Amino acid sequence: MGMGMIFICFLQEIMQIYITNKTFVYFYSLMLKLNTNDIVNFLSKLTLNRVWNASKMFSSFFLSRVLKRPIVWGFPVSLSVEPTTACNLSCPECPSGLKSFTRPTGTIKLDFFKETIDAVHKELIYLSFYFQGEPFLHKGFLDMVSYASSKGIYTATSTNAHFLTDEVAKKTILSGIDRLIISIDGVTQEIYEQYRVGGQVSKVLDGAKRILKWKKELKSKTPFVVFQFLVVRPNEHQINEVKQLAKEIGADDIWFKTAQIYDFENDPNNLIPTNDAYSRYKKNDEGVTVQKNQLQNHCWKMWHSNVITWDGKVVPCCFDKDAQHVLGNLQQTSMKEIWGNEQYANFRKELMQGRKNIDICSNCSEGLKVWSS
Repeated sequence: MGMGMIFICFLQEIMQIYITNKTFVYFYSLMLKLNTNDIVNFLSKLTLNRVWNASKMFSSFFLSRVLKRPIVWGFPVSLSVEPTTACNLSCPECPSGLKSFTRPTGTIKLDFFKETIDAVHKELIYLSFYFQGEPFLHKGFLDMVSYASSKGIYTATSTNAHFLTDEVAKKTILSGIDRLIISIDGVTQEIYEQYRVGGQVSKVLDGAKRILKWKKELKSKTPFVVFQFLVVRPNEHQINEVKQLAKEIGADDIWFKTAQIYDFENDPNNLIPTNDAYSRYKKNDEGVTVQKNQLQNHCWKMWHSNVITWDGKVVPCCFDKDAQHVLGNLQQTSMKEIWGNEQYANFRKELMQGRKNIDICSNCSEGLKVWSS
């Protein structure tokens, strides 16, 4: 293939991705929801080094799509770190809540976290403090947030909000966290507890109110406070009610998220909503439940991010909840070495040859719109 043809294919691929592919719909809905303060805050984290690294990463992703083989330039611009696998709830589609891991459970050490951030912060733009477990159960969680914030990284977390006492809420604002996603999956206790088993919606609302109170009292522009509503069959009738509730409490935004169902063909917990707009699944002509996702042989996440478990393992993405595809261990080697190692290269190559053949990719949301407002 000549250079002129490669350039034409490159431009065509960019147009296809931006116009028809929902990878970037997901990316921007996750990272840059249209809120002026949030966007300005996010852009303030950019440095020449981070922009240069991101441009290399973007370019190699597009070129890989064109050439149909993995080419990787630059380093991750986004990471997810798992503070702990512990959780106080028992949600029916969550390995953490159901205690169904085969991997060891535990809590990340603060010194290890700092060493990891020291090694990647020059390229890193976005850091998510969640994978499995409830972050606020880690006693040093807000110390980690403060450390990452001091490095100029955009920080975010997702919480069930059961541990946001007045003192913790104040410390959360002072930590410098940029985005706080509060899971509220029901307006009433009866509906909320059908998915958030063992939880109390009153604690969620009280915690949210404390966060917003201290944000106002400390005159802080951060965090960007989001109510997240995981739409499942038991709560889908409360969508309009939760919109009103978010407005009354003063959340900056409310996001509606589709749910991943492991056994979607049988849906044993009756969670797939009847409203097709909020489902990742559909009935085919034979009446069998199938994924809407076409599972094309590419994945944006394999070029821009990965996940670090509490004990230092690096896994491809948040769909590898039981860490079945360990690509390296930060206790033994650096992120930059892992990012370009043979295991990672083989995983990317295998994905581009047949994504549906990889277990964690077979029920993945890459290519679907996951969030809506």
